Amino acid sequence: MEKRPAQNVPNSDWEKKVTEYFKEKLKENNATNWVPSLNDVPVHYLKPNSLVKFRCMVQDMFDPEFYMGVYETVDPNTNARPQQEIDLNSSQTVTSERQTFYCVPVPGESAWVKEISFLTDASQARVSPSTSYTPSRHKRSYEEDEDMDLHPSKQKEQHMGSGGDIHGCVEPKRLETEASAGHHLISPNCSPPLDLNFPLPGEKGPACLVKVYESWDSFKVNDVLEVYGILSVDPVLSIVNNEDRDSSALDPMECMDTAEEQRVHSPPASLVPRIHVILAQKLQHINPLLPACLNEEESKTSDITKKLKFVKNGEKIYSEKRERKAEGSYARRDVLPLGKFTVNLSGCPRNSIFTEHIYRIIQQLVPASYRLQMTIENMNHSRFIPHKDYTANRLVSGVLQLASNTSLVVDETQLEQGQLDATGVHNVTALGNLITWQKVDYDFNYHQMEFPCNINVLITSEGRSLLPSDCQVHLQPQIIPPNMEEYMNSLLTAVLPSVLNKFRIYLSLLRLLDYSISDEVTKAVEEDFVEMRKNDPESITADDLHRTLLVARFLSLSAGQTTLSRERWLRAKQLEALRKARLQQQKCVNGNEL
Repeated sequence: MEKRPAQNVPNSDWEKKVTEYFKEKLKENNATNWVPSLNDVPVHYLKPNSLVKFRCMVQDMFDPEFYMGVYETVDPNTNARPQQEIDLNSSQTVTSERQTFYCVPVPGESAWVKEISFLTDASQARVSPSTSYTPSRHKRSYEEDEDMDLHPSKQKEQHMGSGGDIHGCVEPKRLETEASAGHHLISPNCSPPLDLNFPLPGEKGPACLVKVYESWDSFKVNDVLEVYGILSVDPVLSIVNNEDRDSSALDPMECMDTAEEQRVHSPPASLVPRIHVILAQKLQHINPLLPACLNEEESKTSDITKKLKFVKNGEKIYSEKRERKAEGSYARRDVLPLGKFTVNLSGCPRNSIFTEHIYRIIQQLVPASYRLQMTIENMNHSRFIPHKDYTANRLVSGVLQLASNTSLVVDETQLEQGQLDATGVHNVTALGNLITWQKVDYDFNYHQMEFPCNINVLITSEGRSLLPSDCQVHLQPQIIPPNMEEYMNSLLTAVLPSVLNKFRIYLSLLRLLDYSISDEVTKAVEEDFVEMRKNDPESITADDLHRTLLVARFLSLSAGQTTLSRERWLRAKQLEALRKARLQQQKCVNGNEL
């Protein structure tokens, strides 16, 4: 029996060399665009053991795993073609540790983000086609367990609106991609259907087990990552789900797991592929029109400088797009989220077409969003809060498990008469806590664990919302179009795709700008507030000051100004006075409704 020696230098830095090699290669000539993405390409189109990338959110963290970082192989038959086997008793074996993250596509990711990301990658692929993108493997090998049935699912519902020409270019590939993935999948080795544990209903795309080998402490649940690593779809990874498998072949440590835990933690690799990470980074945003990271060094490049100048000269866009929109928090002090700004847009007609089209416009502007229809049915039967399943040893997702900066539109016009049960009351409370404290208390059965979040919330309602908000703006339509649907559709089709992309860049960059108030302006604001209190001590409160300062902040940033000027402060005061006057006027008309 012939032995082949292991790398007998346990402290070898070969892992570091591999990481550095790929890190340098990915910096060359937009090399990241050449790497096929699991967000765009079905897993069965990708070559096993090849380099791939995945844009995702960490939905759950599994327990750390131990693996053989260095091992020795033996050849049991030296007279034949070498058939290597691992020597489990070798003294050369080095045991290492890694962390597994269960990752899903970013919940509520907008169609335009997917399309532009795909086109960016596909344009590079057309220059030099990769065999990874062509279905060259028609014969079934490792894919024996991959021929599974899908639950019937709806065809893609989202459209690009004014960017429909972009959408049309990639529709065949997008549908092909989405046909290979769904929320619930059936495999011959998995019964009942495998739940991919997506937070939002109707989501499509792959879920992956992401194996991280270094610096995993810097990643946590709900982080948005872009990972580069080696794709593994070997069926042996999921063979624990095969009832015909000899149980004696299982690792002794695996035998300690329940069958349900094995099923969740070792799903079929054809349904939940593995990625062995070489490089991973947290994403500041997922807008494909901007670089993934906008640090100071990168901002010096000509392309980024142009974009920043575009924002700082934002008066033109500001005048074209003069609006007040829901903002998330920009900092925390102790438990208080500073700068959160949930807007309640009241006066909305009790008509789903209106709020649905408002949401469609938001979808075209922000990278990730979700419309929560606040019906009695949804409130009583939806799972809002993630909870721990100790039998399967996993975190079961909920609607409120969202990535940072997701725009959540709560449609209260859908609320009809009826009774909220215990689940409904619990869900309404969770929504209120998210709005007020920007946190969600995940349910771990014996205790609750607080997960801070940064979600931009807009509430649409007829009268004042039942939910808390920071600012109520009552609609006062100047025109009532005879055909609401046609009118709302025209708002999108009238905007050129190039202009729409400018809006998308503009909104994303504004979130990343620093903002400050000089001592001089601070003093002037304080004096102004004291004077306001003297003139109207009953109605002017500290909350009014806080809200007006936030409005002034948004006005300044909307114009690309990173400091507060006297003029912006006066304009914010004027807007607040107009808003209050409109509310008072409506109250006089409708009694105490508002």
